[in-house]
Parts: sequence; structure tokens; C-alpha cells
Amino acid sequence: MSNELNSAPKNRRWIGLIIGSLASLFLLIDGVMKLIKPRLVVETTIQLGYPESVISSLGIVLLAATILYLIPRTSVLGAILSTGYLGGAVATHVRIGGGAFPILFPVVLAAMLWLGLYLRDERLRALVPLRS
Repeated sequence: MSNELNSAPKNRRWIGLIIGSLASLFLLIDGVMKLIKPRLVVETTIQLGYPESVISSLGIVLLAATILYLIPRTSVLGAILSTGYLGGAVATHVRIGGGAFPILFPVVLAAMLWLGLYLRDERLRALVPLRS
């Protein structure tokens, strides 16, 4: 195991792994669905204003960012890239006048990614102290 995983107390590390894994699992499923392109994914993407031709590219970007997040050495980069991707999802739903759930769900996923990382990585807690 890497140093950042061993540096947090055991229960904090496990909670962080669980929270980050739940968000990552959703993102991995979403990325794979964009590669498989079932009819529902194609129809929803077109309704959001994107052409069908970009669906696979979006899936590749999402999978790459999520995989980077899952690798301890690149997890911060993965969190940054995933947050950017999820920010685009928020902007898309705001642009079309989506309801509260489609706007807030990507924010919650991004928060879960960062919280999971924050709980298991001492270096991140030192960089972003929530209390002095």
C-alpha cells in the first residue's frame, strides 16, 4: 500500500475508501454506458444538446479521469479532472433548465470524490486544513 493510504488512521482511511469508491463506481458505470451507447444514453445525450458523435469521447474522458482517481499516485489529478467533468454536467443541466436533482447530483459526486480523498490522504489534509 502507498504512503498516503497508510498515513490516515485506519477507520478514516476505510471511510474515505468507501465514499470515494461509491462515487467512482457510479462514474465508471456512466463511462462504460457511454461507450456501449444504449438507446437511453443516446436519447438523453441528444436531449441535453450534444450530438451522438461525442458520446464515446465523453465516456473515454470520464473513464480516464476516474481511473486516475483510483490509482493512489494519481488520485489528486483524477479528482481534479473528474471535478472538471462533473462541472460540465452541472453547466449542461443549468443551461437546459434542469431541476435541482440533475444539477446537484454531479456536485455531490465531486464532493464525495474529494471527501474520500481528504479522509485517506494526510498530505491533502495538511494542504487544506479544515481547522487550525
